[in-house]
Amino acid sequence: MGSMNARSILVVEDEASIAEVVSLYLKRAGFSAQVASDGKQAMGIFERQPPDFVILDLMLPEVDGLALTRWLRDRSDVPIIMLTARREEADRIAGLEMGADDYVVKPFSPQELVSRVRAVMRRGAREQAEEGSDRAISFNALSIDPRSRVVKAHDSEVELTAKEFDMLYLLMRHPKQVFTRDQLLERVWGGAQYIDPGTVTVHVRRLREKIELDASKPARLLTVWGVGYKFEP
Repeated sequence: MGSMNARSILVVEDEASIAEVVSLYLKRAGFSAQVASDGKQAMGIFERQPPDFVILDLMLPEVDGLALTRWLRDRSDVPIIMLTARREEADRIAGLEMGADDYVVKPFSPQELVSRVRAVMRRGAREQAEEGSDRAISFNALSIDPRSRVVKAHDSEVELTAKEFDMLYLLMRHPKQVFTRDQLLERVWGGAQYIDPGTVTVHVRRLREKIELDASKPARLLTVWGVGYKFEP
């Protein structure tokens, strides 16, 4: 990992002009940037020296952005921002489901992208600070441990993405407290102004599939109609 003062960012983008502008802006903002023009090259760089952050285009030659996101998530919970075209909405949702942290729609301003990177990093730092209360929590047959990042439901371990874990941990730390979508976007994704609120719905649905005995009749992650979600201990 790079030092705090120059976080290393890997930009995976096959359009040279976009890659150049993005890395220029990142460097101006104090990050160190490296460019890969396709997924294979990105994998090689990642295996040699994992970056602190990845920005990737969904439409890449050879290994596409979704496959690359999945590959990265299997190895790391490095923050990932996807660059997507307007028409790629289904892919964007698939990318978020695979554990990408955020997306930016093309055409975008490089400045906006930099501020999104900062928001995701700030959130990561805040999560770590909040982990000061990093106690394990359990409520009959469901337990979560932030140190090992292990979740168990009904005695078996459950595989969660980084975002699913953070969201569940937040809700379990505040049982019965109702969180609005915007509050969840703010606390788990680091900012509500850019991120599609549908992201929250997708994550709640996936969490239910993983921790509820019957996802269609949730007993743990409850929807409070017109308001948001809460954890029922």
